[in-house]
Amino acid sequence: MGYILLLIVIAIVVWAIVAYNALVRLKNEVDGSWRQIDVQLKRRHDLIPNLVEAVKGYMQYERDTLTQVVEARAKAVGASDQTSRIAAENQLTAGIGRLLAVMENYPQLKADENVLKLQEELTTTENQIAFARQAYNDVVLSLNTRIESFPSNVIASNFGFHAAEYFKGAPEDQAVPKVDLSMGSARPQS
Repeated sequence: MGYILLLIVIAIVVWAIVAYNALVRLKNEVDGSWRQIDVQLKRRHDLIPNLVEAVKGYMQYERDTLTQVVEARAKAVGASDQTSRIAAENQLTAGIGRLLAVMENYPQLKADENVLKLQEELTTTENQIAFARQAYNDVVLSLNTRIESFPSNVIASNFGFHAAEYFKGAPEDQAVPKVDLSMGSARPQS
């Protein structure tokens, strides 16, 4: 009878160690995934001043757009915590989208080799940021599921593991776009 009790205690201790180590691994994966986002965001932050400098001579009437992008970048770089950083990065993403859309109205920019190169680098970086965000959110899902699931939630609560925050898109990114596919007054001929 004493051996059975000893085996049960050993099984519980082994399970607790395995559960704790799994939580540590997932927490470290979340941190590592966030660092990958940081790398891409740093690259974007470095590209923006170059792009703004390259286009500002052409875009005399778009100073507001350029100013918004520069201010959003400053907020993103200066954010003090993850929540404010996510909000600032979402503002920056929206500003970059507006800047790229406005750039389409300037044929001179489309012909400028430096602008085209910077625009291509920025587009590539935005794609890498999107991929890194998805990878981060996948790991956050795994960690949060483990923290909330029984019996690993017992280990999580006793050792101070907390749910991680998802990297959410900006509210305007979640709005359903309005698409008008009507052809005006044109009607098919019978």
